[in-house]
Amino acid sequence: MPAQTNARILLCSCFKTMDLGKTAEAMAEQLAAPLCSQLCRDEVPTFEAALKGDGPLMVACTQEAPLFAEIADDADEGAKVSFVNIREQAGWTHDGGDISPKVQALIAEAQQAARSTPAHLQEIVSDGMCLVYGAGQAALDAAIALEESLSVTLVLTSWDDVLLPSVLPFPIFAGRLRRLNGALGRFDVVMDAYAPMLPSSRSQPEFGLTRDGAKASCSVVVDLSGASAPLTGPERRDGYLRADPRDAAAIAKLVNEASELTGTFEKPVYVSYDADICAHSHAGKTGCSRCLDACPAGAITSTGEEVSIDTGICGGCGNCAATCPTGAISYRYPNRSDHLSRLERLLSAYDDAGGVAPVVLVHGGEHGSQIIGAMARLGQGLPAHVLPFAEHSVSGFGHEAILSAFSAGARGLIFLADPRQQDALATLEQEVALASELLSGLGYDMTNRLPILTSSDPDALEQVVAGQAPAALVQTVKRIAPVGSKRDIVRLAVSNFKQEAPVPSETIALSEGAPYGRISIDAEGCTLCLSCVSACPAGALADNPDRPEVSFIETACVQCGLCQTTCPESVIALEPRYNLQLEAVRPVVLHREEPATCVSCGEPFGTASTINRIKEKLAGKHSMFRSEAQSALIEMCDDCRIKTQAEMGTFQTSAQGTASAGANPFLGDLAAKGAAPRPRIRTTDDYLEADRQGLSMDDFLKES
Repeated sequence: MPAQTNARILLCSCFKTMDLGKTAEAMAEQLAAPLCSQLCRDEVPTFEAALKGDGPLMVACTQEAPLFAEIADDADEGAKVSFVNIREQAGWTHDGGDISPKVQALIAEAQQAARSTPAHLQEIVSDGMCLVYGAGQAALDAAIALEESLSVTLVLTSWDDVLLPSVLPFPIFAGRLRRLNGALGRFDVVMDAYAPMLPSSRSQPEFGLTRDGAKASCSVVVDLSGASAPLTGPERRDGYLRADPRDAAAIAKLVNEASELTGTFEKPVYVSYDADICAHSHAGKTGCSRCLDACPAGAITSTGEEVSIDTGICGGCGNCAATCPTGAISYRYPNRSDHLSRLERLLSAYDDAGGVAPVVLVHGGEHGSQIIGAMARLGQGLPAHVLPFAEHSVSGFGHEAILSAFSAGARGLIFLADPRQQDALATLEQEVALASELLSGLGYDMTNRLPILTSSDPDALEQVVAGQAPAALVQTVKRIAPVGSKRDIVRLAVSNFKQEAPVPSETIALSEGAPYGRISIDAEGCTLCLSCVSACPAGALADNPDRPEVSFIETACVQCGLCQTTCPESVIALEPRYNLQLEAVRPVVLHREEPATCVSCGEPFGTASTINRIKEKLAGKHSMFRSEAQSALIEMCDDCRIKTQAEMGTFQTSAQGTASAGANPFLGDLAAKGAAPRPRIRTTDDYLEADRQGLSMDDFLKES
């Protein structure tokens, strides 16, 4: 879609099946021509004339988009034209209300969407190697049909009804799929009971010796086994196609799709990853695993210290971006700013045009458009106050977007999800629950404001939208600029809600697993080892270089639990909550102690309590620290301790066989047993003086 600024608009009432009079009056300055009624037929010259004008052009019709695009391409003006559907989404409705605010909102949102930054694309190469895996004659027929465009290998799971052709253009094997990994262009296959078909097979296939663990690779997999999918997220896995072997129509559609999967393709890179702020792991300890748990396609794996995202498998559901507490994983296209800008533009344009009681219908683009179209053609259509908002995937809609929508005036949000993606909805349910908890904690009534509908039935959607006319959540609409991190946006939104909250709480209790909260430290057990500080990926914990101390910033804490799992004393506890007090953004000291000072140089070098505990356990009790001089070493810094040990000199033993104050503590029990002192170091001067006196070295040392 081309970049749009203030595009000129072509409005058409589609043979006067829509009342767009008020819309045309309101948008008179933006119209490239007067309101049309047959733009795709008798008024095509109007479109051709508009193409010659300056600036981008938006046509409020999608059904005839191919026709208009062809005309624009012929005129070398294709780059300036974009399209928006106002007919099925707004105009074709049995609602007697004014549709003008909704039409204007849809056009404004479409222009905002056109400004989004294009996705980064990766190149995928498929060499056409295709595995057809399935049962009986259906699998054989599909393989024969695919052989014309792909290089096929057929693996049969059963073959009782197979009638072999006289010419066999591909190899046939028997086998049972043990494991399948990968995506288009790079599938890895492991087979058990794998065996080649014998050329002498007559009435039915016969096979040679079987073997387990046979490995191979291919670019496309066609699964006609009728069994459950051998990999996660099969509907989102490019290059993997399956159908019921008993459904001839489904197989024909599958063969048509698979035959196109050879050559070079471009696939969007949907998410980005910043390992520096990832809370997954530290020093072998596991913290946050939300993205791993949320990914329905199995595209995210753990490498130990961080996570790895296979962009070839990733289908862009957005679960990881929605649930990531630190923002380490975020949507690349659309990015958060573009996504929230579209949502804000939709609601603000509707409000500016005089619309009332807006409810946002969030739907997956293709699936939702089909159901909305069916409602418009066969049912009541969408009410004038229900604003459709297309997403690549509904499940990627996070709680920050929900709060932004309510702050911008939405009275409710309906989520229409594809039943085929039921496995991806757990994250959406969690995000909806979190947004509800935050608002309910301030006293807002969230009853029936965030329904999730998983259906392909237009009648089911019609029933849900018919009952969606809740009272205003807030009296003052406040639009939030989509800048900063997800947590920044949430804090601004919640602060706005607090200003007119029925229950203006300072803190909101949240359920376990929420990405907001605080920690507490049991001071009696804490040794201020600071392992928690080094483990914190969000910078919520910090030390003080001048004294033994741990401070905490609550707004930065993501409740990943790494501090808790890393703490050697197990004295850290997590408390999920949302704190609206000013102190939440400031460092708060959780635990501090008086520093221990070196008895020799006076420099601080640890905590007084730790040094006292060590002295209590060792002084006078351990062989290395029996005397006062030895015990004093415990209260020295590293430099002074080493220096003092070096200055203690040789070993002297008392009559009772114990080490004297000057004994070297590293010899320990040897001193108590009368161990000999360390020999004196002999120098060159010693040898010269012994020779001058005519003494042996031993005699010289004794006399000296």
